[in-house]
Amino acid sequence: MHGKLPEHFNLASHFLDAPAALHPGRVAIIGEPREITYSELAALANRAGNALCAQGVSHGDRVLIAQPDSAEFIAAFFGAAKIGAVAVPVNPFARSSDYIHYLENSEPQAAIVHSESLAEFLPASSVRPQIPIVVVGEETIDSHGVSCAKWNDWIAAASEQLAAADTSPRDAAFMLYTSGSGGAPKAAVHRHADSLVASRNYAQSVLGLRADDLTFSVSKLFFAYGLGNGMYFPLSAGARMMLNPERTSVPHVIDLVARYRPTIFFAVPTFYAAVLREAERPERRVDFSSVRKCVSAGETLPAEIFNAWKRQFGIEILDGIGSTEMLHIFISSVPGKCKPGSCGFPVPGYEVKIVDDAGESVRDGEIGTLWVRGASAFAEYWRIPELTARTKRDDWVVTGDKFFCDSEGYYHYCGRADDMLKVAGMWVSPMEVENALLGHPHVAEAAVVGATDERGLSYSVAHVVLRGNAQGSEKLAAEICEHVKARLVSYKVPREVRFCSELPKTVTGKIQRFKLRGA
Repeated sequence: MHGKLPEHFNLASHFLDAPAALHPGRVAIIGEPREITYSELAALANRAGNALCAQGVSHGDRVLIAQPDSAEFIAAFFGAAKIGAVAVPVNPFARSSDYIHYLENSEPQAAIVHSESLAEFLPASSVRPQIPIVVVGEETIDSHGVSCAKWNDWIAAASEQLAAADTSPRDAAFMLYTSGSGGAPKAAVHRHADSLVASRNYAQSVLGLRADDLTFSVSKLFFAYGLGNGMYFPLSAGARMMLNPERTSVPHVIDLVARYRPTIFFAVPTFYAAVLREAERPERRVDFSSVRKCVSAGETLPAEIFNAWKRQFGIEILDGIGSTEMLHIFISSVPGKCKPGSCGFPVPGYEVKIVDDAGESVRDGEIGTLWVRGASAFAEYWRIPELTARTKRDDWVVTGDKFFCDSEGYYHYCGRADDMLKVAGMWVSPMEVENALLGHPHVAEAAVVGATDERGLSYSVAHVVLRGNAQGSEKLAAEICEHVKARLVSYKVPREVRFCSELPKTVTGKIQRFKLRGA
């Protein structure tokens, strides 16, 4: 990381107070639904922090935030961090069972919830003794007898002036739940300095984010990838951000890009594929001419999608690999040096190594488990010390991702350790097979998982979503397998093709392969 950290450091002071003092009238949020300046955003966060203090929230207490992407989300997040509390952003579109888990696990002292989330949140809130609940939103709500404060009244009584708590760079600032692509979400605890490290390492060193940039992240703020893209990256550069409080839909995002004309666009591979399908419609105009950089993470970006996007829009997608544990991207493609199907090189400020099961480094071209280290690494998994000990080895973080590094130094993601297949005694990367499947003209999406036959032998199964009006059939399944066989060695060809209307995904767009394995 560039530069040493001071002895005292507060996340909110750095990302909100400092830029608000330098350029108070500059627009921070361009929409939706309205423009908000840096000074207005800082004042709103101060009000939220003061209001939390008035409710008895203090240093180290958790504050649950179930908000769509909005100024209120940002104010609640930084307001909590500024008083030394721990912000816990969660999915505002979650179900009651999810909220029960978040409440029981994080044991918050207060919750700031959007009115549209209340129907699912309130039944879950009974698992904990009554905590202060603040409701954001204009609509009339039925709280079913649960005491709730309204956001506008709550902040109106609070001062716009707030001195930051005396926090250190290593104090806990927020907790992020993993997206659950591998099971139940667990919370990674991050410290005040971690966002500073990630913004210096990636937003500055790789993206070259500027004050005249306008960022737009399809991935939401409660997700580690989206939190950087859509909030603290633009704040770190004095740039503007565009927020979409609605559920993600491809047509709406396309319309927002055309209307607001962002310069930096962040999404996940499945979303880029969906935009390309939309662009194929003859009556649909898709305009990305304002965008100077596109970024993809969450899962590996198939070479087919990279190439198709470049053909369609003339922009290279910068593919990267990051994690909730490391907060953001730590291996990334570099502008002008993109290799389709590769994640690129380690981001400045991070070290990586690929090791075998004994922890020894493997040779170039060999698949192994990726370990990473850098100053943005999480402090711990909240209340899971045994998993923290298995994942953190001294200052290395064991990612659970399978990778290889080619002879030119490019890193290639092969899948999660539990997604890798062993067929005929040889490793098969589902990503490689999926990329071959995506090259077939009728295949829109694909996920490859392992299965076991009656003799106990492993084989691969391809779950395929078809384009347009194409219909699944035995003939088409055989044709798809022949397509893969023409491109890969025989043991990598799926034995079976199953057609489906959609693939199970997390809310952040990751394919939930464990659900397909159990199908």
